[in-house]
Amino acid sequence: MQFNKLRLPLFVIASFLFGLKTYFMYRFMFGLTIENLMQEFILFVNPLASAYLVFAISVWLKPKNQMRYLRWTAIAGTLILYLNLVFYRNFTDFITIPVLFQGNNAADLTSSIFTLIHFEDVLLILDIIIIWLLSVKSIHAAVHFSRHSKIAATAVTFLLLAGNVVLAEIERPMLFVRAFDREYLVKNIGIYNYHIYDATMQTKTKAQRVFADDSEISEIETYMKEETGSKESSEMFGVAEDKNVIFVSIESFQNYLLDSEINGTETTPFLNDLKERNDTIWFENFYHQTAQGKTSDSEFIVENSLYPLDRGSVYFTHAQNEYNALPEILNQNEYETTVFHANNKSFWNREVMYDNIGYDEFYGEESFEETEENSFGWGLEDKDFFEQSIPYLEDQEQPFYSKFITLTHHFPFELPEEKANIDKHDSGSQTLNDSFQTARYTDEAVEVFFNELKESGLYEDSIIVLMGDHYGISEFHNKAMGEFIGKEINGYEHMQLQRVPFMIHIPGYEDGENSDEVVGQIDVKPTLLNLLGIEDEKDLTFGTDMFSDDRKGFIAMRDGSFVSDDYIYTDSICYDRETGEEIDPEEEACAPVREKVDQELQYSNDIIYGDLFRFYDFK
Repeated sequence: MQFNKLRLPLFVIASFLFGLKTYFMYRFMFGLTIENLMQEFILFVNPLASAYLVFAISVWLKPKNQMRYLRWTAIAGTLILYLNLVFYRNFTDFITIPVLFQGNNAADLTSSIFTLIHFEDVLLILDIIIIWLLSVKSIHAAVHFSRHSKIAATAVTFLLLAGNVVLAEIERPMLFVRAFDREYLVKNIGIYNYHIYDATMQTKTKAQRVFADDSEISEIETYMKEETGSKESSEMFGVAEDKNVIFVSIESFQNYLLDSEINGTETTPFLNDLKERNDTIWFENFYHQTAQGKTSDSEFIVENSLYPLDRGSVYFTHAQNEYNALPEILNQNEYETTVFHANNKSFWNREVMYDNIGYDEFYGEESFEETEENSFGWGLEDKDFFEQSIPYLEDQEQPFYSKFITLTHHFPFELPEEKANIDKHDSGSQTLNDSFQTARYTDEAVEVFFNELKESGLYEDSIIVLMGDHYGISEFHNKAMGEFIGKEINGYEHMQLQRVPFMIHIPGYEDGENSDEVVGQIDVKPTLLNLLGIEDEKDLTFGTDMFSDDRKGFIAMRDGSFVSDDYIYTDSICYDRETGEEIDPEEEACAPVREKVDQELQYSNDIIYGDLFRFYDFK
C-alpha cells in the first residue's frame, strides 16, 4: 500500500475526523445530557464506530472511486447531522421518516428555519475540507487491500458496533423495546444507527395494519373499561347542555406566561383575570401531551382521547383511519362542527383529516382577508383573525362546536414594534425574550374575541374553552428559562414547564374554581361530552372526565414520562411531585404507574398503526 507519506489509510483518518465532529456536535451543539461516565464513553465511541462502518466501505471500491466515495460520504453524513441539528434546535427531537413525509410544511417554516441557523455552524465543514484536500493531494492515498484484508477491515466495523450495542443495553436495558425516547437512542447507538432503526420501525408499522384483526381491539376495550375510571356521570354532567362550544387552541402557550411580568407590566392581564372569575374553571395542573406532530397532535388528542404517535404526525400518516372523534359524536347530537385557522388547508394535512373525523366546515386562509398591515410572522394576526371569524359564527346553526387555532404566538415569535404593548425580556435567549410580546398580543386578541362574542349575542349561549396546544420554548433554551423562573431546569422542572393553560368559561356559572387535579389533553373529549350532557357508552378513550371522582390518577407523555397524583417520572428518574426530590430507585415508587403508562402507549399505537377501530361498532 502507498499512502504518499500518510501513515494511515485515508478512510481511517476520515472516520476519526468525522466521528470526532459528530461527538462534538452531540455534546456542545445538540447539548445531549450526560449522567455518568458510561454514557460519556458510549457517546464518544458510537460516532467513531458508525463513521468507521460507513467510510470502511470504500476499501471494496476500485482505487479511482475510493476518494470520490470518501468526499461525498463526508458531505452526505454532515448534511444528515445538520438537518437533525436544525430540527433539534426547534423541537428538541430528532427527525423520523414520518416527519420527512410532512415536508410540504417546510414552505411555511422559512422564517423559523433562518432563526435556527447559527454562525458557528460553518465549523461543521472543517473535516470535509481536510478530507477533500487529502484525497486530492495524496494521489496514492487509495488502499490496495487483498480480499482477506478487506474482510478484516469490514469485520472490525461489526465488532465496534456489537460492542456499542452491548454497552448501550448495559446502560439502558430494553433500549429497543421501550424506545419512546429518541434522545436515549441517539445517545446510545448514534444518529445514523438511529435512522436505520427508524427505517426498520417504519417498515414494521406499515405491516401492522395488514396483519391486524378484531381480537386486538377486544383486549384494548377491556383495558379501557377497567382502567380509565368510572363511566358514571360527574356532578357537572349537562351543565352546558345545548350550549355552543367555542374552543380556542392558543398557539405555544405555557403556564409560565400566566401571572408573569416584564418590567412591571403583566404579560397576560386578561387571562390572569379570567382564570380567577366565578364563571371560569381553571385547571392549573393541565399538561400538553404532544410529540412530533405538535399542534396537529394536540388536535388529535383532544378530538379522539388517544395518544399521538411516537414517530411523526397521525394527521399525516393515518388520516384515513377509522376514528370515533368528538366532531363525529357531536354531529350525531345535532351540533354543527367547524374549524377556523388562517393557514392553508394542506398544512398538517388538515383538509383530509378534518373531513374524515366529521367536521362540517374548515375556514382556512382563503376565508380571511390578509393584508400587509394585518399579517406578520406566520400569517394573519390573532386580533383580525377573531374579528373576521365572527360573521361566520353568526351564520352557523346552533348549537355549534367551533374550534379556533391562533397563529401569532408561534416560534420565532415575531411582532412589529408598533404592535407591542410590553417590553421584551432580557436574557441570553432571543426566542424567550421575544415570546412575551407575542403572548401579550394574543392575550389582547382573546379579550377582543370575548367582547366581539358579547356584541354578537353569542356569548351567553356558549361555553368558551381556552387551551395552550403545546410548549413554545424548547429545552434548547433551558438556561434562559431557568434564570427567568429562578430555578435550575432538571427533569422535574422540565415536566412542570409542560403545563399549559386550560380554562372552561361558562357565562352565568357561579361556582368557578382553580382545580389542582392532574389532567391533560387526553381528558378533554370525555370532559366536554360530560358538560354537554352527551352519553356515549360505546366510546373508547384513554381519558377520563376531569370532574370525575374516579380518575385513573396519572397523565402519560408520549416518551414514557408521566405525572401522577404523587410522582413525576422522566428520564428514568422518579421525583416526589410535591417536593421535587429524587426518590431512591430501589424503592421503585414509580414502577406501578410506569407499567400502566407503557401499556397505554402501546395500546394507543396498536389502535392507530393497526387501524383497529375499523373492527369496532361504535353505534
